[in-house]
Amino acid sequence: MGLPRGRLCVRSARGGGFRSGVVILYTARLTHVRHQIVVRRFTHRVRLWLVDLDHLPKSNYLSFRAADHLGSPNRSIRANLTAWLDSAGITAPARVQMLTAPRSFGYVFNPLTVYWCFDANGTPLCVVAEVHNTYGERHCYLLKPDEQWRAVVDKEFYVSPFFEVSGHYRMRLPPPDERLALTVALRQDGAPAFTATLVGRRHGPATRALELGYAFSLLPHRVRVLIQRHGVALWLRRLRVVPRDGVR
Repeated sequence: MGLPRGRLCVRSARGGGFRSGVVILYTARLTHVRHQIVVRRFTHRVRLWLVDLDHLPKSNYLSFRAADHLGSPNRSIRANLTAWLDSAGITAPARVQMLTAPRSFGYVFNPLTVYWCFDANGTPLCVVAEVHNTYGERHCYLLKPDEQWRAVVDKEFYVSPFFEVSGHYRMRLPPPDERLALTVALRQDGAPAFTATLVGRRHGPATRALELGYAFSLLPHRVRVLIQRHGVALWLRRLRVVPRDGVR
């Protein structure tokens, strides 16, 4: 089935600290659920930014750096993505929207960054899901979703020390508009193993107050700490650790 037709709705930032580009802030809840052996659920608050890769915003407090996404720090994020898509045989998109967290006070941690790629007519070409782990590594999954923005892809990347690099992900990644609703579900040995959901709503165009509030909330730092605290809790319950050596 072909990709669904559609477009993303964004608004220009007005009266804010961002001096160029378009950016929309989303406030959401990220929920992780383990389904096997040790059943555990945890939720925390996140804020994410929807930006146009050709018109990245500029800020005194926040930044979107190529080194944080897709590879080479010597090229733009857009150039890195275009080169990666070219290696996968995908035509360079005319427009790309990225959902991510910006670098704040010199630090960023994005468990998942999503790129929605469109041709010149606004027709979706593909979706790229960029996954980061807490070891500073990253991996990109190329998705060609169906009409409901669903896609299936084999797991190829070591993320959690409590899961083998096996099985497959079922992802549903519709472009956000008023509502943000993303799902990544891992299945192993024919059964659900892990589910992550990101659900929230558009907070509005970025303003200086929102920019400052985000920067001083230190949310990227907090997300990293909460994920590691969750891992410690699982380790204390004697859940088997999957060695990372030799796994990529």
